[in-house]
Amino acid sequence: MTTPRIYLSAPHMGGEELGFVNEAFETNWLSSVGPNLDAFEREIGERVGGHCAALASGTAAMHLGLRALGVGPGDDVLCPTLTFVASANPIVYLGARPVFVDSERESWNLDAALVAQHLEDAAKRGRLPKAVVVVHLFGQSADLDALEAACARFDVPILEDAAEALGTLYRGVQVGVRGRVGALSFNGNKIITTTGGGALVSRDEAIVQKTRFWATQARDPSIAYEHSELGYNYRMSNVLAGIGRGQLRVLDERVRQRRAIAFHYRDALADVDGLELMPQADWGLHTNWLSVFTVDPDRVGCDRTALIEALAAENIEARPVWKPMHTQALFADAPVLGGEVADDCFARGICLPSSSFLTDGDLSRVVDVIRERARR
Repeated sequence: MTTPRIYLSAPHMGGEELGFVNEAFETNWLSSVGPNLDAFEREIGERVGGHCAALASGTAAMHLGLRALGVGPGDDVLCPTLTFVASANPIVYLGARPVFVDSERESWNLDAALVAQHLEDAAKRGRLPKAVVVVHLFGQSADLDALEAACARFDVPILEDAAEALGTLYRGVQVGVRGRVGALSFNGNKIITTTGGGALVSRDEAIVQKTRFWATQARDPSIAYEHSELGYNYRMSNVLAGIGRGQLRVLDERVRQRRAIAFHYRDALADVDGLELMPQADWGLHTNWLSVFTVDPDRVGCDRTALIEALAAENIEARPVWKPMHTQALFADAPVLGGEVADDCFARGICLPSSSFLTDGDLSRVVDVIRERARR
């Protein structure tokens, strides 16, 4: 008999979602307007300390956030190279050019020293970037104080890509609205989900109002269908917002569960020499959205690919960390600052199953396969 599959990061319902969804059906609020949508935006805004526009995806939030910052054809936008492609694609949607930046070791996030040096050099050339995308990778915050200091010196705005980081704290405060705009994701693999969806968040209410306008095809106030700006079909539905409302009620529990899973792996595999949990920077609360480890092949006895293959043979899903953007064929012509840290993280990084509902038995299966494959 085939053993049940253990997925990398699967949805985990809390129990209240169906009530909000049923209410949407019973009241016939099924499109991109309705009470759930209004309430979800308000509740997300309260959680992050700003305002919220609920959208079809985190990528849509990135796209509209960059547009709100004035990014357009020919502009440069700094972006981490160690990230998912959705952090970079919206830059290209707007005709701008991504300039990829390496990570620092402490959190694997954007290296503030490289950003500061580039901004200084760019100012001398008269070509400052239009914005800096700061990703909070795998649920760990970037060093926002250092990055803000670098950007403020040249008045370059920050867009926080917090798609992987709802529940993540930087110096005790939820990430997402320290920059001018932020993007969240509620994809099915995220710490909470609306099955598909995202949100743009900001302390600037005018930006959020403009985002809602663009996201509903930029229809001007009129009884007729009149349009003076380019718009998109990017709004979240009232049904999906109902799922999100239920999920928000268990967010803190999901953070605790994800962190517990990461630390379980760390402790259970502590005697496997050369296998180490991703650094936990001391400036914030890392949600460990994914349990990420590095593999030293010389000490473990195999590389991360061999571990992934061994887990796959036992019907367990594991993945490498994000492949750096500067190594992708799509961005072969894009400039990159550094890259060695990101390359190393990719070469040695493995993401282990992290679904918040994993049982002790599930975790033991993962640990046993790793121990069996590694040199003990």
